[in-house]
Amino acid sequence: MAEHMISVEEARAIVLAHIAPTDVVEVETWRAVGLPLAEDVATDIDLSPFANSAMDGYAVHSEDLAVATSDAPVTLDVVGHEAAGHVYTGSVGAGQAVRIMTGAPVPEGLDAVVKYEIVDVLDGDGNEGSRIAFTHPAKVGENIREAGLEAHAGERVLAAGEVLTSAGAGLAASAGHEKVRVHRAPVVGVLSVGTELVGVTDVPARGQIRDANATALLAAALEAGAEPRFFGIARDDEAAIAASVHEMVASCDFVITSGGASAGDYDFIEALVHREGEVLFDRISMRPGKAITFGILGGKPFLGLSGNPAAACVGFEMLARPAIRAMRGHTALDRSVQSARVDAPIAKRQARRFYDRARVVRDPATGTLAVDHSFSQNSALLGTLHRSNCLLVVPEGMQGLEAGDMADVVRIDLPEGAEL
Repeated sequence: MAEHMISVEEARAIVLAHIAPTDVVEVETWRAVGLPLAEDVATDIDLSPFANSAMDGYAVHSEDLAVATSDAPVTLDVVGHEAAGHVYTGSVGAGQAVRIMTGAPVPEGLDAVVKYEIVDVLDGDGNEGSRIAFTHPAKVGENIREAGLEAHAGERVLAAGEVLTSAGAGLAASAGHEKVRVHRAPVVGVLSVGTELVGVTDVPARGQIRDANATALLAAALEAGAEPRFFGIARDDEAAIAASVHEMVASCDFVITSGGASAGDYDFIEALVHREGEVLFDRISMRPGKAITFGILGGKPFLGLSGNPAAACVGFEMLARPAIRAMRGHTALDRSVQSARVDAPIAKRQARRFYDRARVVRDPATGTLAVDHSFSQNSALLGTLHRSNCLLVVPEGMQGLEAGDMADVVRIDLPEGAEL
């Protein structure tokens, strides 16, 4: 009986349909950078709270300078000095000006600021007690940032769903928010399965290999926005695997295992999910990473990835990464896709969709994108994936690609939603 494989798009839709955003928590505003806000952020004061100078110069009555020209300068007396944080409370009459610094409140009644560089100091040092000359008129509101220029008290300054930038964090702080609300990082448990696996610091004996997948998947989960937890290595033993998986289900939001593509331990995992939960798919039409199991166990999403390193990483990229991002409240879940020229023929050997590790570069002469496909596609190798910046897509049903053909590349080096 032929095995049933579903498309990558079907698998992704199933995964996303069975996850939900995590609960909302408060975090220090600066720690929320890069995360979508879970609630609107409103300001409790006008931003800015007072009219202030946009530059160093002199605050004036614009009408005093209405007739100023280079041939007939207008002279004013400097009656005060105002720096940021200092408020000048004296009155300013006709023919008078106040020396003012950037960010300082504009004194009552003055309606323009003339920058320091175009004012001639006739007497004194330019500060209080000096006499200064102007050779051009000033417009009402010139170089003044009005109160409430960015927002008025009670108005929303950041919307729920917006991804907070460092500038946005500063805006939230200006609006009085020391903390903001975001979806907490989902706890993602990672378990490696295989009697042949040993720890990273162990020297493998003949027939053993170091467990590289766990480190790669923990790093990928962290990069996606999760709180990753490692649950060790489970030997090819049904009871040991079940005990580890049960522990993960009890303490994690998302359970990921790596390994089990061989008969035995793979059957143990799938049998456990079948027996105690629900298997939603177990084969995907993709290479690398065909043997992927997804289901629900104990109310938690469960993803069983291949033990082949590249296959595990590509499977995580296609399915776990968008799920983790959705759990954190992100709506941009798709990596950017570009069209690039293939540098050499690519033979297609099976009906599955290929995601080949590659590197895309822009031809400086023509400006077109070209994809270097010279990397080894051996699914046991992590180095080629490390040096890749894209996955070259060879769709189902194609016999392959010829040199010069255009192909889609998934940019795994760019954030989701990036505009190219």
